[in-house]
Amino acid sequence: MKVLETERLVLRWLTAEDAPFILELLNDPSWLRFIGDKGVRNLDDAHTYIRIGPRDMYRRLGHGLYLAELKDGRIPIGLCGLIKRDTLDDVDIGFAFLPHYRSQGYAREAAAATLAYARSTLGMKRIVAITSPDNQASGRLLEKIGLRFERLVRLAGGSGEVRLFGSMEDAGSKAGTAV
Repeated sequence: MKVLETERLVLRWLTAEDAPFILELLNDPSWLRFIGDKGVRNLDDAHTYIRIGPRDMYRRLGHGLYLAELKDGRIPIGLCGLIKRDTLDDVDIGFAFLPHYRSQGYAREAAAATLAYARSTLGMKRIVAITSPDNQASGRLLEKIGLRFERLVRLAGGSGEVRLFGSMEDAGSKAGTAV
């Protein structure tokens, strides 16, 4: 199901047919470094990831991580979407793109459109994002779409602290609740 379009991208729900792409993306060194090892080692693991992750979130909440694909040729290039983690009060925006498609504005385009969709279509007031402390590129992108660093937080079950970003107009409204 198509969720939204930008100038160059279509963001849509993941399907079982996207398993080869998920296998590639989740084993990219940057994914492993900045997001973490999800244990996806083969196509069966990728199918399971899609089913119990994004597809389950679509079913329960109506949103989740979306596949970002080029309009021209429908080539899958990344993920961008809205995640509801048990350890955060607010929905957070997440994104990851294959190496060949980084530094071309695709992540910013997808993230800005996803943020606008969350606010205008889904009626979400506060959207946050998290990054590992050393992921400076994602932090810069979050600032470009209007989020600002708020503080370091430790997520339950996580290993170490992450940087929490929120929108400027509501930066103080939930301070201290995402630990």
